[in-house]
Amino acid sequence: MNIASFDSVAAILVIPIGSAALLAVLPGYRLTARLNVVASLATFLSALSLFVIERPPPGPYVLVDDLNIVFIVLNTFVGFTTSIFSASYIAHELEAGRLTPVYLRFYHAMYQTMMFGMNLAFVSNNIGLMWVAVEIATLTTVLMVGIYRTHAALEAAWKYFILGSVGIAFALFGTILVYMAARPVMGEGQDGMVWTLLIQHAANFDPALLNVAFIFLLLGYGTKVGLAPLHAWLPDAHAEGPTPISAVLSGLLLNVALYALLRFKILLAANPAAIAPGPLMVTMGLVSLLFAAFMLYRRRDIKRLFAYSSIEHMGIIVFAFGMGGPLANFAGLLHMVMHSLTKSAIFYAVGHISQIKGTQRISRIRGLTATHPALGWGLVTGVVAIAGLPPLGIFMSEFLVVSSTFARQPLLAIVLVFGLLLAFGALTLRLTSVAFGEPRGSTKSAEASYVPMFAHLSLVLIAGLYLPAPLVTWFQHVARLLG
Repeated sequence: MNIASFDSVAAILVIPIGSAALLAVLPGYRLTARLNVVASLATFLSALSLFVIERPPPGPYVLVDDLNIVFIVLNTFVGFTTSIFSASYIAHELEAGRLTPVYLRFYHAMYQTMMFGMNLAFVSNNIGLMWVAVEIATLTTVLMVGIYRTHAALEAAWKYFILGSVGIAFALFGTILVYMAARPVMGEGQDGMVWTLLIQHAANFDPALLNVAFIFLLLGYGTKVGLAPLHAWLPDAHAEGPTPISAVLSGLLLNVALYALLRFKILLAANPAAIAPGPLMVTMGLVSLLFAAFMLYRRRDIKRLFAYSSIEHMGIIVFAFGMGGPLANFAGLLHMVMHSLTKSAIFYAVGHISQIKGTQRISRIRGLTATHPALGWGLVTGVVAIAGLPPLGIFMSEFLVVSSTFARQPLLAIVLVFGLLLAFGALTLRLTSVAFGEPRGSTKSAEASYVPMFAHLSLVLIAGLYLPAPLVTWFQHVARLLG
């Protein structure tokens, strides 16, 4: 293995977990917040280096390929920008007395542990280790959701823990069934858990076991993705936890479970006698889209509103990957990236807005563009982007999803467009009341860093106007890998 490639992969894992241990013992908010940012930046730079160095060959535990680099780079970038946002956001929470210094030390340590878990899930070549990594990331976010120690926050954390545990148990059972399907062909031992070896022999596995395994995996990891009707934990976790965790949940953690699901989809597709995973994913994707679109009209809490928007967009992404084919897979990848960047930017804006106004109730927030132009217009841009309007990047990905579906399944395309228009109407209705009109609530100035929000929105705008040829070629290659 190339030394540089080994160092980069090791750094993606060692930096977060090492920083977590250090942050757990260091006193002082300013020091730990800065260390959190530095560690996140170092992890992001290590991920970027995977583009320019020779990749390590697949081993029994580690895999770096074109598919997971998409997720790793996106994960570390949003993790870095969220750490910057978190520094100013959490400082306000400390001043307001909502958090104590002891909990803040815990918060930063858990943040880096969460990044470690997600990065480990992405680079794992062992399906058992990937399951463990997803569980690490889940448990750390459960602890962070309940960090305010209010009744509502603890209730949300417990709901997340219970439903997440059920989901991860289903995913574990599905993983065991995959191993059982592989054992007669590959023998006992860890080879039956190594994804690159599994994919080579998948055509010879018992299709009946694979079919049952994928059902459990879809239900298990689908719970983590936030697909309806397995979504019940997600709105509460967004609404009651710290806003940086809402940004990470929507922008990153949902992608971790999606990545695991895609790996098993590829595995199932390699066995010609197994069921096609596509129709199952298409069904759950459409159900999630339609359910979330209707529920958006009933939200009164601004963070819950965007939590249901995340369910909607994960439904679109799962639908696109379920449709399969080069164009739909390309659209799914692009939509995943655009959603992560846009939704995290929206939560950056919403976090500071809720601190200024002292509430998350939509009815108590009015006239933001007049009282706080940077935050107000940032939120407007984010909602315009997430609603799928041109010239922003989500319009491009949604257009590709719809056009590829019209070419192959016109009836499904009609349902898809109906869901998109329904969600668009709800988001527009809420946006006009929050951003415009007679100002309501506090007008005090915001002590916030707008760099993360506008950096994300700028990338989304650029992607809507122009995608560099190397990026398009890379995504096309990954789309072919997905089948």
